[in-house]
Amino acid sequence: MNKAQLLDKMAKSSKLSKSTCKKALETLIDVVSKTLKTGNSVVLTGFGSFVVQKRKARTGVNPATGKKMQIPAKKVAKFRPGRALRDMVA
Repeated sequence: MNKAQLLDKMAKSSKLSKSTCKKALETLIDVVSKTLKTGNSVVLTGFGSFVVQKRKARTGVNPATGKKMQIPAKKVAKFRPGRALRDMVA
């Protein structure tokens, strides 16, 4: 499902206009992104958590040349599904 399809489903399910749903979705994405940028997490009980994790520096292999290379440490955004979502999908 892409963003347009999600907006269609949101509008149909909530009986709100597509423009209202689009503003709500874009606001949610913006707030989650800014919160993760500060290093904090966003917890949506029953759905899941958006968290920032630190990856350690590691050695990798360039697939084109086969040479070993150093991959620097960095922070990455992760989503951890909540129990209710895991049970629903399983």
